[in-house]
Amino acid sequence: MKEREDNLMDVLREAVQRLEAGEAIGYPTETVWGLAVLPDALPALYELKGRASDKPVQVSCQDTAAAQRLTRGGRAFDTLAAQWPGPLTLVVPPNADCPAELAPGGWVGLRVPDHPIALALLRASGGLLATTSLNPSGRPAARTLEEARAYGLVPFLLPDGGVPAQGLASTVVRVDGETLEVLREGALPVRALWERLRAAGLGGDAG
Repeated sequence: MKEREDNLMDVLREAVQRLEAGEAIGYPTETVWGLAVLPDALPALYELKGRASDKPVQVSCQDTAAAQRLTRGGRAFDTLAAQWPGPLTLVVPPNADCPAELAPGGWVGLRVPDHPIALALLRASGGLLATTSLNPSGRPAARTLEEARAYGLVPFLLPDGGVPAQGLASTVVRVDGETLEVLREGALPVRALWERLRAAGLGGDAG
């Protein structure tokens, strides 16, 4: 067990070194495999994926407190953030501390993944990473280490630590005040979000 932990620490150190050098790395989550860069290396992520520059990426956070530092929050946000860590991306208005490039169009997508390797990576690299699914634009997201390797987008992939991705992307909802708009239903059933909001006396529907 000690040897396994030491090996993981060595791999995480290399991951952080590569991130700090401006590289993108591949890593596992509980949903699908992801690509990550430090926020100041965001252009490299767009170039790597062949992604349109006006299409936002996600900000993965080590915990809810880290996510809260980037948004004005509100009751609905705080209520739904209780689902974290997990397969939920909250698209919310940024605050003044959120870098503008992470919030194109005045919205930032925040998530706290529920995967031990992803969380260890976030803690080791400062708590915030600009992330997107591991795939060339227009192709399906990698669901396994083998699929991630086959795409050949990055030379460095973290191991999954024996915790495989479930293969279903996160649910994405936009939260504006007390209004909820479903942008994509994924691994987390939307009805669970409505139930949580209603229990808190919230839940305006934007369609």
